Amino acid sequence: MKLIPLGGSGWMVPAVAVGCMRLGELDGAALGRFIHTALDCGATYFDHADIYGGGSCEEHFGAVLQNDSSIRREDLILQSKCGIRQGFYDSSKEHLLEAVDGILSRLHTDYLDVLLIHRPDALVEPEEVAAAFDELAQKGKVRHFGVSNHKPMQIELLKKAVRQPLLVNQLQFSLPVSNMVANGLEVNMETPGAADRDGSVLDYSRLYGMTIQAWSPFQTPSWGGCFLGDARYPELNRELDSLAEQYHTSATTIAAAWLLRHPARMQLITGTARESRLREIVQACEVRLTREEWYRLYLAAGHPLP
Repeated sequence: MKLIPLGGSGWMVPAVAVGCMRLGELDGAALGRFIHTALDCGATYFDHADIYGGGSCEEHFGAVLQNDSSIRREDLILQSKCGIRQGFYDSSKEHLLEAVDGILSRLHTDYLDVLLIHRPDALVEPEEVAAAFDELAQKGKVRHFGVSNHKPMQIELLKKAVRQPLLVNQLQFSLPVSNMVANGLEVNMETPGAADRDGSVLDYSRLYGMTIQAWSPFQTPSWGGCFLGDARYPELNRELDSLAEQYHTSATTIAAAWLLRHPARMQLITGTARESRLREIVQACEVRLTREEWYRLYLAAGHPLP
């Protein structure tokens, strides 16, 4: 497994993290096998959120940890997210503390390695976030912190009060959903991709040493499904299949390798509950696309070059 530094901490973590949103689909035995497959692949980083399955994904995962003595907590990196409630967002101190206690209880663990604020809260008070983070760190409940789906100025606002380094920002990114790249390439143009929808978050992350965790790495725009094998993306799938044949691997592996090739050294968050798919994604760590191949895929996904 390829390792990358998480933020500016110098802490080296797997470049592929296991997204746990769909793991609630598996029964106990199947989930146990899936976790063991991940660990065998070196995918020791597991990304949860308290809203996944209404908490059931964490509960099922925690039950496996509790009942399978061959899985040691110290061999896992557990991350979770909180701040989304039914119909609104809440990053108040009271809710953050309560949410983390719930996460720890469901996962049957004493601490989280990483906690992220899941979505920006329009009513955020940085001092409350800071107070919550301080208490969680002092009590040993959370070791590291970050955010998810935040723009640079929202991060700067939090940093006004928060003392702990914000190591990561989890953002949607895939071949078709790549405005983070497009708005930089199409700068000063009137093309659709020139619109800066995220405050130049990609450049910001590279400048300030935040790791981008790419979620839904195989998703099409507007939640249109997976682009792999999708008839709406014939050129992209032809290029993926051609490179897969060249590298003796799968289209899934090549699509993941495209993301991992970016010099920002992103961490890919998987979203699969299938062991075979997980193995294909992890294999991307062994493929380094050339610059020309990277751009070929980018263009095939429908993005122009000015």
